[in-house]
Amino acid sequence: MAGFHLNLSLMTPGHFRHAWRAEGADPLAYLDIDYFQRLARIAEAAKIDAVFLGDGPALRGEIEEAPGTGLDPLILLGNLAAVTERLGVVITASTTYNSPYNLARRFQALDHVTKGRAAVNIVTTATPAAAANFGATDHPDKATRYRRAWEFLDIVIKLWDSWEPDWLIADKRSGRYADPARIHRIDHDGEFFSVAGPLPVAPGPQGRPVIVQAGGSEGGLRLAGDFAEVVFTVAQTCGKAVDFRSEVRRRAVAAGRRPDDVKISLGVVVLVEATEEQARRRERELYAQLPIERLTAALLANLGLAPGSFGPDDEISAADLPEDLPAEAFSTGFGISLRALLAEGPRTARELIQRGAGGAGHRLLVGTPQQVADDLEAWFQASAADGFTVMPAETAIDLENFATLVVPILQQRGLFQREYSAPTLRERLGLPHPHRLRAADAPARDRPSATLAPPPVPTLP
Repeated sequence: MAGFHLNLSLMTPGHFRHAWRAEGADPLAYLDIDYFQRLARIAEAAKIDAVFLGDGPALRGEIEEAPGTGLDPLILLGNLAAVTERLGVVITASTTYNSPYNLARRFQALDHVTKGRAAVNIVTTATPAAAANFGATDHPDKATRYRRAWEFLDIVIKLWDSWEPDWLIADKRSGRYADPARIHRIDHDGEFFSVAGPLPVAPGPQGRPVIVQAGGSEGGLRLAGDFAEVVFTVAQTCGKAVDFRSEVRRRAVAAGRRPDDVKISLGVVVLVEATEEQARRRERELYAQLPIERLTAALLANLGLAPGSFGPDDEISAADLPEDLPAEAFSTGFGISLRALLAEGPRTARELIQRGAGGAGHRLLVGTPQQVADDLEAWFQASAADGFTVMPAETAIDLENFATLVVPILQQRGLFQREYSAPTLRERLGLPHPHRLRAADAPARDRPSATLAPPPVPTLP
């Protein structure tokens, strides 16, 4: 039986953002490197493929009620890679508030220093407050952000491919180190960027770091089909997850790729205990901490419903929803996922919030190790995903419980690796090496456009 990949989210205090209020929880854990190093070692001991951390370049208003994302993920996860040997690191970066050259260089370097365990999670940033942090007067609209993201990734890939595999000469007798004819400028001049290239560093062990992306809008789906190698997604119903995976694979084929060149990683919030009674008790405690009125208002906005039109315990049906999602919805993917759930029958706002782990949006899975393993197996066998990004309800508790209680069951069933199957993250995910994509029949965007002029060949005295 073919298995699936597993990533673990390190979001702290958990994907129930108010879990810092739980008895014994450390409200400053999200700033504690010793805490994160311990989690990384637990994940590696369980042979987890990679750890992941979401991020945004602005402080959001929820800080009054719960911690934000905290430490810069490039610094944090780079440190975690240094204290582990095989664990992959998926690091979030914004295409709206970064430059392609800097991002390409940093992640190329990271791929070298991690020996092939680096992945970049590309986001376009939905938070308007980020604009003022970067000297911008306005936050770009969604369509503009996704056009920029497409051009951004096009450039990044060209930069990563700007050195050919056989660039090295290293002829000590002649003194000739590299062949400049195999190191290429990209000379990109587009709507948003002008970048000459090449990078100052050769490709790392993976050829390119793995590209991860999330987004259910048309712009997000185009990025997924054209560029993404792992798509992090949300689904409250198995049928919607199956349809999404099929659509992404179809778009990959339309872009000249193979369907298996892109993997779907389905986010699921997990709360697991040795007994169902213990799990349900902790679930009730987390529910009791939720600011239900504020979360109801946010839910209505994401569904396109008028403020105050429904209270927490009023039922919402599919017939109540506008025909289209609002353009200002925080997440198209979350909105589509909630609509699919409401298509199965009416739910109260409270039920939708609880089903989405207190506003996290991803499906909440509560139970024993056996029940959690059964659920993941069922969704995988239904072709809903190629793997899962497990998002602990309370990270200090549920990450370790999942790694030590659920993973062994999955390993016994042949669903998950007992040992790391390959040194690089790309290989473990079953993704092709980019050198294959640079053959003569590759899309034009994957071919360098110019070469560096070779210098005179030095002669030895």
